[in-house]
Amino acid sequence: MRILVIHQNFPGQYKHLAPALVAAGHEVVALTLKVKAPTTFHGVRVLPYRLERGNAPGLHPWLTDFETKLIRAEGCHAGAVALREQGFAPDVILAHPGWGESLFLKDVWPDARLGLFCELYHRSDYPHVDFDPEFPSPEGARGPLRLRMKNLNNRLHFEIAEAGVSPTRFQADTFPDTFRDRITVIHDGIDTEAVTPDPAARLDQGEGRALTCEDEVVTFVNRNLEPYRGYHVFMRALPELLRRRPRAHVAILGGDGVSYGARPPEGQSWKRIFIDEVRGQIPDADWARVHFLGRVPYAQFLSLLRVSRAHVYLTYPFVLSWSLLEAMSAEAAIVASDTAPVREVIRDGETGLLVDFFDGAGLVDRIDALLDDAALRARLGRAARRTVREDYDLRTRCLPRQIAWVDGLAGLTPRAPGT
Repeated sequence: MRILVIHQNFPGQYKHLAPALVAAGHEVVALTLKVKAPTTFHGVRVLPYRLERGNAPGLHPWLTDFETKLIRAEGCHAGAVALREQGFAPDVILAHPGWGESLFLKDVWPDARLGLFCELYHRSDYPHVDFDPEFPSPEGARGPLRLRMKNLNNRLHFEIAEAGVSPTRFQADTFPDTFRDRITVIHDGIDTEAVTPDPAARLDQGEGRALTCEDEVVTFVNRNLEPYRGYHVFMRALPELLRRRPRAHVAILGGDGVSYGARPPEGQSWKRIFIDEVRGQIPDADWARVHFLGRVPYAQFLSLLRVSRAHVYLTYPFVLSWSLLEAMSAEAAIVASDTAPVREVIRDGETGLLVDFFDGAGLVDRIDALLDDAALRARLGRAARRTVREDYDLRTRCLPRQIAWVDGLAGLTPRAPGT
């Protein structure tokens, strides 16, 4: 079978699937903006496409979002035509449609089957919008109108796609019923053989200092430190947490940018805003036990999880972070927000402890209790890893299901564009 993979930042979510399809004997080609010249990735032939224009000045901002996707779709279409002229005709196209790239590919290959990675449909109702009253939508009543426009890309893709796959039920269920019926829930997968507990782990701090499993370490991880992932709630809990736990070290991993949600005021970062808010409540000696690590190599990230005695994960109702499942795989004892995506993997008192997203005092109480109870930490950590091994393991669960999904996709009747 010939398979074409589309992802602006290839390999992205196809990091494991694309090479596995090659290993299964399929010819796999990827089109992406990430490379400038043809290359290979574990047997996948990776080809660049280029953008043919930039955004027009003066457009309505809601239209600019769609125009950006349209520009990528146009460029990817040109790359696909060139590929077709070389004699390549895919049986299956696997695409992350979030950047619009795959919008016109069925016009190039109408007999191909298109399978979408369905990350999120932009819902305009609570709790998907205005979940956090501190950060309401700046557009007010116009917010749902903007989101309807943002969903044009999703809707146009589902007119031509045969099927979709979502990593979690929460993500799949954001899609309307007419789309949801074609979406299968299969997680990307966690490599539980690589993400393991290690009692000898060390988190180097520089200058010969390190945190180990002998230390009382509380960990908090975001891609970027921002409200969507509860950074403000965690920071506001720090003064009381540090007061109660005089031996605890708090290790915070994440960048200064914004991945989701509102941007901070011009020239500022959410990281700095909430440091400034709480710093005056924390004595210098206690502040010395707070470690901001920024972004780190993956090996150091794993060391962070392995030395953690209490791992905190907070999120709005949104896409679930891989880091939570990786923390579970590392047998971390977890305190997490009682929000819908988290409840899909964390059962309160069984695989972790849940707390209301906004309850900073309750968060401190649960961390405090966890740090005092080694038996509870061990029980929760073992159950968390068992859950990931049984339901989210890359090689024994997720990857075989993904490959079977691709095989099933190849047998579907193609949807012609424009019908």
